[in-house]
Amino acid sequence: MSEAPASGGVAYRSAAGRWVLLATVLGSGMAFLDATVVNIALPAIGEEFDAGLAGLQWTVNAYTLTLAGLLLLGGALGDRFGRRRVFLWGVAWFAVASLLCTVAPTIETLIIGRGLQGVGGAMLTPGSLAIIEASFRKADRPVAIGAWSGLAGAATALGPFLGGWLIESVSWRLIFLINVPIGAVVFWVGARHVPESRDEAARGRPLDWWGAALTALGLAGVIYALTAGPGSGWDAPTVAIGAAGVVALLAFVVIESRIADPLVDLGLFGSRQFTAANLVTFVVYGALGGGLFLLPIQLQISLDYTPIAAGSALIPLTLVMLLLSARAGRLSGRIGPRLPMTVGPVVAGGGLALLAGVSAGDDYLTAILPGILVFALGLSLTVAPLTATVLAAASEERAGVASAVNNSVARVAGLLAVAVIPVVVGLSGDSYQDPAALTDGYRSALLIAAVLCVIGGLLSAATIRNSGEPVAETPPCCPIDAPPLGAEEMESPVPVARAGG
Repeated sequence: MSEAPASGGVAYRSAAGRWVLLATVLGSGMAFLDATVVNIALPAIGEEFDAGLAGLQWTVNAYTLTLAGLLLLGGALGDRFGRRRVFLWGVAWFAVASLLCTVAPTIETLIIGRGLQGVGGAMLTPGSLAIIEASFRKADRPVAIGAWSGLAGAATALGPFLGGWLIESVSWRLIFLINVPIGAVVFWVGARHVPESRDEAARGRPLDWWGAALTALGLAGVIYALTAGPGSGWDAPTVAIGAAGVVALLAFVVIESRIADPLVDLGLFGSRQFTAANLVTFVVYGALGGGLFLLPIQLQISLDYTPIAAGSALIPLTLVMLLLSARAGRLSGRIGPRLPMTVGPVVAGGGLALLAGVSAGDDYLTAILPGILVFALGLSLTVAPLTATVLAAASEERAGVASAVNNSVARVAGLLAVAVIPVVVGLSGDSYQDPAALTDGYRSALLIAAVLCVIGGLLSAATIRNSGEPVAETPPCCPIDAPPLGAEEMESPVPVARAGG
């Protein structure tokens, strides 16, 4: 097994560097692929299990819930016990959970498997970039991060097409089974070729187990109540679970403000810029989560798209972001983030408004693609400046936790949107299987998401300020369910150790 890198770290153009990239790209790629293809599989899953909309919501939210609740803990574990070790734990856990999803006999078992996948994702996601940061020599880190971003973006773009093909040709179960051989390769490569690293300053410091538990339990309680409430008639047990979730989240805030080594440094929110940028993140990513949950279902149920056609329909979204996100980051660096963060969400809202009109019989090139392209343009203008603003609002030593908080905010926003928006528009139970009822609810949901995006733009105009210094540039691409990570900002509550720097 490879030990810590020699002084200065490994070179990008070396066999050791290629092995590190292979392990981190494939490992994070498993999570990215599942994030992009599961929504495509929802109609097939619902049909096989005769599942209501709540079951489909939990198929998405179970993963996001455990990932969002444990992401900060995963970064902390890597810093203390070794990033390679925790990364490999996460890969193995994710692969085993994927196998459970593959053989799930009921929707309930699938939901449990998805939740367990999120636990593995919380261990491997922060580790992949932290390993690159700690393993490569300082001069090669930007190009290594860029390569990781480009390859991850390619996986994100390929995901809907590959997933649709697997679903249509064989079964939706293959989108999970494919993770097992990938996980085995990643584990072998990582164990043999990835150097170990950790934050020596973090060793011996207590982990905030209470913070991690309260976050996960609080989110679970609230999301359960919002998802189950409409079907249960908001009976006493549902209300009690929701109330317990709220109490747990309030207790989390109290505990984090009082302990010496909190999971989340609440002092970050003393920055008006940091708080404003995370508020914009919450609104915009809530719109993104709600829209992308229902769009693939609408395409397959109401427009009679095959899974591969529905997956392919979304590819332009990722391709546009691959092409334009880095340029948007450079533009923000020159003129400041306020204008891109104001215009971008409004443009994205316009794209969602166009997509709201999609109904049976519509042509892809004239009725669907324009909305996707406008939406993608708006997101491209928004994501990199938004994330860079979050990072610039924090001091360098707190950049890691700032990035992790922003990612968690984005994922929680998606959680709430998937749980709440279908309820607001009257979609519940089996109603999504009726094309007419689905189209009515879908249209209202996409318009709500469009309004949320516009609100995000107005919030940016009112609260985001341009500083006198250039905004840090972010990697050129990312999975679209959460903001990108900067080259020096890992999803970890403790700044990662600098290899040779």
